[in-house]
Amino acid sequence: MKLTHGRAVGLMLVATLLWSTAGVVTRHLEQARSFEVTFWRSFFTVLSLLVILPLAKGLGVFGRMRHGGAALWLSGLCWAGMFTFFMLALTLTTVANVLVTMALVPLFTALATRIFLGHQIGRRTWGAIVVAGCGIGYMYGTHLAEGFSLAGTVVALGVPISGAANWTITQHSHAQGKNVDLIPAVLIGGVLSSVITLPLAWPLQASGHDVLLLAGLGLFQLAVPCVLAVACTQALKAPEVALLGLLEVIFGILLAWLGAGEVPGPNVLVGGSLVIAALVANEVWAWRSRA
Repeated sequence: MKLTHGRAVGLMLVATLLWSTAGVVTRHLEQARSFEVTFWRSFFTVLSLLVILPLAKGLGVFGRMRHGGAALWLSGLCWAGMFTFFMLALTLTTVANVLVTMALVPLFTALATRIFLGHQIGRRTWGAIVVAGCGIGYMYGTHLAEGFSLAGTVVALGVPISGAANWTITQHSHAQGKNVDLIPAVLIGGVLSSVITLPLAWPLQASGHDVLLLAGLGLFQLAVPCVLAVACTQALKAPEVALLGLLEVIFGILLAWLGAGEVPGPNVLVGGSLVIAALVANEVWAWRSRA
């Protein structure tokens, strides 16, 4: 599927909006909690990708996965970490706290590639790291935030750590002349997440209402937008994708506010604004420099 730049931007906006629905949907669950929420979403993501993958990649995609190498499976393990930490964090703290913390993926990636791959970090990125760190410190340095949870914060930090590890692995693989196919890696991540969380979620207590909502998350909040985002990379540069992806934070907070009455605390708004401003400035600067 060949995309124009405008269509790719439109599809990326759709993908970002779909990603942002996780928080508001989980607030309407009746009985499913903690690890069971993660299990059902990952399980239905796997079922969805088992249908979508052959349509998007051809019938030979599963055979090619056997020859994907260690990088594919390590990437899948990182996806499993992101899936699991994200949904667990949503059950422990507010949507706003989780999304703003998750937005640190680009900066954590810059640090990881500097440490493990020797990539140089420009002054603008160091500046963004400092400003974003101040924003996170302001958010979590006081217990004034509504819904603040130290456990939720620690779990949420697992998302950018896993994401940074994932992109570092894929960049290293690319440098070695081997590209990691991200959609099969998402499938592997879903399988691993399901297998890991099922014993911890047992006995399952989700109602039919909960299972229906989590099935929707598996298909529309994870499987479909991941496929769309990967398709958009053929027409959008990495900084554009990263910049558009930050809209998930704004969309997610607004949806939780409007759809679940979860009003973000003032320090979340101030600290989150610092984080988003730092990330946006860094990505726009990088985009303009490359242009």
